[in-house]
This record gives sequence, C-alpha cells and structure tokens, in this order.
Amino acid sequence: MAIHHAKSGEVVDLRPLGNKLAETKPTALVKTPSFEAARLIVLAGKEIPPHEVSGNVTLYCLEGRVRIALDHTAIELAAGEWVYLDGGERHSVNGIEDSSLLMTILFDR
Repeated sequence: MAIHHAKSGEVVDLRPLGNKLAETKPTALVKTPSFEAARLIVLAGKEIPPHEVSGNVTLYCLEGRVRIALDHTAIELAAGEWVYLDGGERHSVNGIEDSSLLMTILFDR
C-alpha cells in the first residue's frame, strides 16, 4: 500500500491524539526532494536512536515531553515547544511521556 502524502493545499490534522497516541504510528506527511515533514510518535521510555540528518531539522512537540540528546548537551521539549537543529547534528529522541512531534527537514539542493 502506498503512503499517502499531503498535496499542496491539503489540510492535515495535527491536533493532540490524547488517548489514541499509544496506538498511533508515525506518519509521513510530505516528502519532496527539498522538504520532508512527518508526525513522529515517541512513547515514554522509548528512543529514536542517535542519528544524523543531512538537512536542517525542526521539531515541534505537539503533546507530551521528550529529551533530545545532542553531542555535548541534552534538552527537554514539552508540548508547545519547538527546536531547530543544524543539518548533520547528531541527536537522539527519548520519550519522557507519550509524545507526538512535528518534524520538518529542509534539504539543500
């Protein structure tokens, strides 16, 4: 089955999932050669392992709370908070609470 990606002008619902969060899978929203957006799900006690992305990344916490480990520091991101990471910056994401995040990546062309 093909993954549905939003088309230009299509409205995407990113409201908090509440009690449906734990049963929801991560969702690719848009993917083009220069831009990618996805809704990430990170459950409490789970980790997106350390990795790097070639493009500049933003993470907006839609609900919950996560810990983002960077090379020399770590930050917490709670619902309503946003962070920017330079492309190539190694990071991991750990769920403190069941969480959903809007991730965007802007790739150089």
